[in-house]
Amino acid sequence: MTHNKKNISADIHFKMKWNSAEAIHTEEYEAYNVNFWRDCLPKELYNRLGSKSVGQTVLVDFTPGSIVPGYEPQKTFEIKGAQFNSRFIPDKEIQPLMGRFYPKGLLKGVAGVFPQNLQPFRCVGVENGHLKVDLNHPLANKPIQIKAFVKEIKLKSVERGGRCNDWMEIMADGPGMQARWEGRPTDFLSENPFQRQDVRSDLLYYQKARLVQHIDDQAIQVVKDIYGELLHDGMRVLDLMSSWKSHLPEDLRLEKLSGLGLNAEELAKNVDLSDWVVHDLNENPILPYKTESYDAVVCTVSIEYLIDPETVFKEIGRVLRPGGLLVVTFSNRWFPEKVINIWKDLHEFERMGLVMEYFQKSKMFKDLETYSIRGLPRPRDDKYFYEIMDSDPIYAVWGCRV
Repeated sequence: MTHNKKNISADIHFKMKWNSAEAIHTEEYEAYNVNFWRDCLPKELYNRLGSKSVGQTVLVDFTPGSIVPGYEPQKTFEIKGAQFNSRFIPDKEIQPLMGRFYPKGLLKGVAGVFPQNLQPFRCVGVENGHLKVDLNHPLANKPIQIKAFVKEIKLKSVERGGRCNDWMEIMADGPGMQARWEGRPTDFLSENPFQRQDVRSDLLYYQKARLVQHIDDQAIQVVKDIYGELLHDGMRVLDLMSSWKSHLPEDLRLEKLSGLGLNAEELAKNVDLSDWVVHDLNENPILPYKTESYDAVVCTVSIEYLIDPETVFKEIGRVLRPGGLLVVTFSNRWFPEKVINIWKDLHEFERMGLVMEYFQKSKMFKDLETYSIRGLPRPRDDKYFYEIMDSDPIYAVWGCRV
């Protein structure tokens, strides 16, 4: 940056990488109008960005506690069950479950915690009427790598008062919640997690074609980019819970693309499909395909509707060849009548943890990775542009067949 940092702002694409015992994790965040005079950045990142121009990148490895507050053992402690306000949300009873996150405000009689505090804490033990809670940030003990790509530099005409952004705090709000606590499985499966508001047959619910986009164009491009990175020409791919579009890159040349979905009209309009079948996985989770007949399976913005994911994931493992890939992508939008109960109760980053548990519980997959991207601009012609400026976030989990 050739200009004085006091006089400029920049658009910067941040990429954060970290590891858990279960997976490799990548989080991306698009930051607009980063104000070098007012906003907060780690000193090393701030100093190194000062010499960069548009199109250049800075890569910094941070030790635990450099990006988020470091781990403090005293922030993990036991409380009485009565200190957990199960009626924190009106008309809903909350039960503490192992590994799950809850707003700090529901804790009673804990120093420094007030009812208005919605920052998440983790329940890490439930036994004999007592709870063990962890108030540390979920990334508190993780080394973190940050890559910052300078997309644009803008001169400021005048410096006015306003908001101060801590960009690392913003980017780290959520990441870490998808990982298990000390390797122990998170309890996602208590309290009838797979019940739904509408218990009618899915084939009946989807009998009328919905030729609409479920995420905005920017988010669709992100999904295409993910599939473009992971899939290759010549593959045999199954598009699970498919529709009238498969969201694959236009230049991808597959040997075969099979579609399994709930509406014949939608599937017939999908010009990318080599073959398709109408099949309700919630009525019959057994896939109508031969063992080891596919190189990859993709599931796009639909995982939140499965009521027997354990059987479905085992079936996916069966139809994949050894080393084959399963990629699950989703956002924060769904049909309220058909989404499973637990999906609505989870933080967006916890949902990646739920999907990871599907992978792990099936015992059919290895080499897990998760990915998230937030903060991209919503297309100006999108109907929600004036209500929500950011594009729909995209989350992904993938792994290879053992």
